[in-house]
Amino acid sequence: MSKEAEWDDRFKIGVDSIDKAHRKLFSIVHKLIGLSKDKSSGQWACAEGIKYFKNYAVKHFADEEAYMQSIGYEGYEIHKRLHDDLRYKTLPALEKDLRESGYSEESIQHFIGICVGWLTAHIIIEDRAIAGLISNKWKTDHMGADMDALENALSGTIHEIFQLPTEIVSEHYSGENFGKSMIIRLTYHSIDHEEVQIFMALEECLVLRAVSSILNIPLSKLDQLVMAIGKELAIQISKQVAIRCDLALQYHLENSHFMTPEQFRQAFYAGAFDYSLLFNTGRGYFAFVVGL
Repeated sequence: MSKEAEWDDRFKIGVDSIDKAHRKLFSIVHKLIGLSKDKSSGQWACAEGIKYFKNYAVKHFADEEAYMQSIGYEGYEIHKRLHDDLRYKTLPALEKDLRESGYSEESIQHFIGICVGWLTAHIIIEDRAIAGLISNKWKTDHMGADMDALENALSGTIHEIFQLPTEIVSEHYSGENFGKSMIIRLTYHSIDHEEVQIFMALEECLVLRAVSSILNIPLSKLDQLVMAIGKELAIQISKQVAIRCDLALQYHLENSHFMTPEQFRQAFYAGAFDYSLLFNTGRGYFAFVVGL
């Protein structure tokens, strides 16, 4: 992860003030990684480092939003909503997880992993669009009743299948690495022959907990049996969400297969998605991405 947190010229967008701020954010994350690995640094040092990252990120968002307005950037509203999603949903949810876990190593890794992934994807995809280096990824920003219905359907389904409560971490998940995960791609076709892709990333600890409970035996690794059961759980999650959203009769499953994290990131960066959500169950993270 430390290599991912290092500045690279591919992150440059050509706006000096924004590039400097991005360099600073990567520098802060890099220091956080060092603190997380230093057993002598203690909870207080990590907490202060995380607080500094948050404060600097929020200031940078305000500056970047002012710049977008000054040049009349057409994608301003959606871009600001992505900032707000991190500012008001993702960071508070991660901070809550940190506090409740007593700044456990796992919760710190979640924080760093999601922040590194978010920064990388946001700069490469969203910020480069400000300078006209790439087209805007989020063509449509689904909010309101449709988003609420999907969130409620997922929360209810996850609760039924995993017997765990859920908390939304992000409504604009950008493919961030939140830990070792099992990733499945489901391809559906509609009655009108339109293709729909659903990607699900389930943290390994969440899958192991669910399958251990189903089989009533303790499990510590993802073997072929666990992955087969995990895939079927992913299919059932998708099916139940479709039922709850009154879409079950409109689509049929064409195929399903596992993906590596690299394949998932490549597909995510290359595609445009209509819904992309990240949840925390308290026992592991869960991402649900839909491309219509």
